Amino acid sequence: MKPYQPISCDFHSELELFALRKQPVEITYRSLAPTTADESSETTICEAIKDLYTRNSEEFLLLPDGTEIRLDQLVSVGGKVLASYC
Repeated sequence: MKPYQPISCDFHSELELFALRKQPVEITYRSLAPTTADESSETTICEAIKDLYTRNSEEFLLLPDGTEIRLDQLVSVGGKVLASYC
């Protein structure tokens, strides 16, 4: 597993807004278990964000079903692309 890379504060603020709204949002993220040594698979789901939290200096997004997504694995949330934030 790659070391955690913190995301931008601006993108984190966007995630907090989505969590406060408690409405389903499109979330695209990379799997932490790559399919090959150089590639990871992307998954897109439509879910509400239940919570954001930190554990062991890593930040996570929690879905209603208990799924955890490490924030540095996000590609986009609600049409907002992580790579477009500095």
